[in-house]
Amino acid sequence: MDGVINIYKPIGITSFDVVRTVRKIAKTKKVGHTGTLDPLACGVLPICIGKGTKIVDYIMKGNKVYKAKMKLGVLTDTYDKEGKILEINEVNVSENDVKNIINSFIGEISQVPPMYSAIKVQGKKLYELARKGIEIERQARNITIYYIDILEIKLPYVEFEVKCSKGTYIRSLCYDIGKKLGCGASMWALERVESGSFSKNNSILLEELNELNFLQKLISIEEALTDYSKVKVNDKCKRLLINGVQVKDTSLLAGIEKNLLYRIYSQDEEFLGLGKRSDYGLKMEKLLI
Repeated sequence: MDGVINIYKPIGITSFDVVRTVRKIAKTKKVGHTGTLDPLACGVLPICIGKGTKIVDYIMKGNKVYKAKMKLGVLTDTYDKEGKILEINEVNVSENDVKNIINSFIGEISQVPPMYSAIKVQGKKLYELARKGIEIERQARNITIYYIDILEIKLPYVEFEVKCSKGTYIRSLCYDIGKKLGCGASMWALERVESGSFSKNNSILLEELNELNFLQKLISIEEALTDYSKVKVNDKCKRLLINGVQVKDTSLLAGIEKNLLYRIYSQDEEFLGLGKRSDYGLKMEKLLI
C-alpha cells in the first residue's frame, strides 16, 4: 500500500495526530506528513504512505496557497492568537494604508522565522527554546510571495489569500505587515487551500477517512508527482540510470533543462523515478522502482 492521501486537517489537532490516525486506518507505521500545520490551522495536508514516504521532500517543495485572517493592534509571542499578548495598540490606519503595505510584500522577500517554529538550531527546535523563555537570533531566509489577494478589511481584522513558496511562515508575514503599519498584528486564523498539486477541492476530511474508502482515496506515487515534467529514455539509458550512471546522450539532453527535476519513464511507460540534468548529464535523483 504505497501512495499519498490528500487529507483536510481540522482545527485543534497537530499534524502528527493526523499521521497517527492514518497509521491506524492503513495498518502501517510507514506514514509521514508533508509540511506541518499548527493546531490553530486547518486545510490541505498530504500524507505519504509506504514507499510514498520517499517523495515527502518533493511534495513539500511545491508552492502553497493560504487563506489567512489577521488582527491588527495585537502582538503575541507566537505571532498568532494562541500566544501570550505582548502589546495592544490603537489601529490608526486607513484601508488604503493596509492595502499598500500588504501589496509591498509581493515578490521575493527576506523573512525571519518565528521563535515558535519547528526549525532546528544546533539540534534543538526553536519552539522548545521559546517555551523555556530563550530567544535566539534567527537567520532571515529568502522566500517568494507570488500574490496577495485581499478578501475583506473590517478593521482591526484583515482577511487575505496568499500564494507563496515553500518555507513561508504566514505568522511571520502577519507580524511583518503589522510592524510596517506601526500597530503590530497577529495571525488570527489560517487555512491551507493548496499544497503543490494538492488542493482543498480534491481532499478528504480526516473524519470521513476510513478503511472502506481508504484505497479509493489513495493517490499513486506517480500521480502525486505530476507537477514535474515527463521525460522518456530508451532501454540503454534506462539501464545506465537505474545503476546510478550519469547519461550524456546529447539527443536526450537536448530537450531537458538544467537543474530541474523530471519524471523519468522508460520507452514502455515504466515510471523510474525523478532525475535531474547537471552540466555533466542526466542522473537519477530518486529511484522509485
